[in-house]
Amino acid sequence: MSVELAVWHEPEPISRQRAESVFQALRRGEPGAAEPHPGVAAFAGRLAEAEQVSPAHAVVTVDPDRADEVSGEVFALARECGLVCYDPQRGLVHNLAPLGVYSGMQMHTGDGMIVVDPDLRLVTDALATMSPQNPFTALVVFGEHFVQTSPEITGYELEYKDSVQDLMFRTHVPDLETVQDAFAEYATGGRTFLDRHDWSRV
Repeated sequence: MSVELAVWHEPEPISRQRAESVFQALRRGEPGAAEPHPGVAAFAGRLAEAEQVSPAHAVVTVDPDRADEVSGEVFALARECGLVCYDPQRGLVHNLAPLGVYSGMQMHTGDGMIVVDPDLRLVTDALATMSPQNPFTALVVFGEHFVQTSPEITGYELEYKDSVQDLMFRTHVPDLETVQDAFAEYATGGRTFLDRHDWSRV
């Protein structure tokens, strides 16, 4: 079974639910599901795996064993062309904005997704998809610091590392919202989440 990604233009960030609705409407060929945009042709012309289905959207289809390799390129090229990218397998949408404050920050997930400069809504949504098949999420500014989390039976393990000082800390938090708040603060340069919890040195 192949892996599919779809791209189109949205004037504002959209939710994953809205993205799924637009994606299904585009698949049905409904007029007006998305507006034509020059970025669609530009995208399809630069990626061998892409097919421009209409003036409003393109689809990328790849074998599962190449999905992680190609998807990072798809996410980056879609942003460059001014398009959102929807991943229907994960139920996640990659918006153009808002972004965090660290240029080149990467998001890594336990099911193999790597995104450079993820938008903040994507980070929040990706955290909600953790499962036994997707057992962690991390935001990494290489050589400086990172934050990562994994589900536990009664909540979530949350870790923070200051790579410059070679200090790593771990705590347990009870719910997903607490994790999402910590990741959002981290991505926007805040560290107040470090003061809200009791941490153990790792």
